[in-house]
Amino acid sequence: MCRHLAYLGPSRSLASLLHDADHSLAAQSQHPRHQEPGATNADGWGVGWWDRSQRAEPALFRSAAPIWADRSFRSVAGLTRSTAIVAAARRATPPLPIVASGNAPFASGPWLFSLNGFVSEFGSRIGDQLHRTVSPSRAAGIDRDHDSQVLFAMVLDRLDHGASSAAAMGSVIAQVLADGEGKLNLLLSDGHAIVATTWRNSLFSLADSGVATGGVLLASEPLDDDTAWTLIPDGSLVEASGTTVTVTPLLPHRGSA
Repeated sequence: MCRHLAYLGPSRSLASLLHDADHSLAAQSQHPRHQEPGATNADGWGVGWWDRSQRAEPALFRSAAPIWADRSFRSVAGLTRSTAIVAAARRATPPLPIVASGNAPFASGPWLFSLNGFVSEFGSRIGDQLHRTVSPSRAAGIDRDHDSQVLFAMVLDRLDHGASSAAAMGSVIAQVLADGEGKLNLLLSDGHAIVATTWRNSLFSLADSGVATGGVLLASEPLDDDTAWTLIPDGSLVEASGTTVTVTPLLPHRGSA
């Protein structure tokens, strides 16, 4: 499992979310408050951000080092600003290797994607079943041993066929739950909106307050003690843009896989 976040709003430094907040991504990766006791997220990390004055696709940085030990990037993060940011700190699911390419966020075109959790029995039965649902063109660009990459390819296939991002995410969750189980907090953004799911993992929202003043922030754990943080109910589909967070139940989407 992992810790992840997505931000939309006025331009801010990457460091303000990754390092400077009281319970920043770096802090919660080392000392999480909403994981089992003793857990750490030390198996690498990544961050993506958009600068549309340069290009439509996001920039992407990923490292196999723990985020709290990555001092070189920390010196850059304070000088890099964006209006849209997605980041994640990884706790690898054995036996997957600890390599930068296995870390979220994953990128394709304008999209960034993260999985906080895992698909149960992915290394055997269900992984093969899900991989067979991926189109050849999308399958060619992924490592089929990674559940997060297969799920992202499944989302992208649905987007390719005209589904909305919310419908695509709900449909993928429904597909997984039709065949198995897991902890399935997905996060998807194109830099204009965020879509997320909660399934057996924590997710909080902050809208137009504190570090999200003028915007929205979704995170596995609150980044500070702002009382405006809201716990998203388990089994939810979350859509965020502007200063608005909309939460609907995931279960109605189970028939749309």
